[in-house]
Amino acid sequence: MDISQFFPVWDKLEENDRNALAAAAIRRSFKKGTVLHRGSEDCTGLMLVRSGQIRAYTVSPEGKEITLYRLFERDICLFSASCIINSLQVDVSLTAEKDSEITVIPADVYKKIMQRSAPLSNFTNEIMASRFSDVMWLVEQIMWKSFDKRLAAFLVEESVMEGSETLKLTHETIGNHLGSPREVVTRMLKYFADEGLVSLARGTVTLSDPQRLAEIAES
Repeated sequence: MDISQFFPVWDKLEENDRNALAAAAIRRSFKKGTVLHRGSEDCTGLMLVRSGQIRAYTVSPEGKEITLYRLFERDICLFSASCIINSLQVDVSLTAEKDSEITVIPADVYKKIMQRSAPLSNFTNEIMASRFSDVMWLVEQIMWKSFDKRLAAFLVEESVMEGSETLKLTHETIGNHLGSPREVVTRMLKYFADEGLVSLARGTVTLSDPQRLAEIAES
């Protein structure tokens, strides 16, 4: 997959800028569970997801995690190169949820081209706006939606993504995604199990009634 496929504005860039981006691009492979980016500690560069699945999350001072969004094939991660945007202070970490192939464009190279290329600058701003929209949607869910609805929605979405009603997820992992303590997740899953919505086994959650879970999520 050529990097031009990640940029709808590729044909609007100057030839020397296209060549510079292509020459600087570094292809890397990451195994599932690998930490790709450690928040404000790093300014890795712009990440282009060739294959796999990346989790973007933030960590509180107490070590509590919450998933902000996921990145899939053909997605672009801007927050891994947040230093290219003046005054943008973000603390987003990235972990490979599946074996992944990534192309990285170093932050300094991308920033220089972005500063002189209006099409690339505008496209970058669009990416940033889209990601902030994802984060704001998450904030609204946390503020206004009860935990049973959020958990039901998460389970249904995971089932769709994995193409299976049996999810290999621990209660702690679910808690990290939703920003909730493991004990809260365990209590709600037990309630779901008592209601016949899920069945539980060590390290797995099986959706017994996906339709009812979807109805809870949407109610």
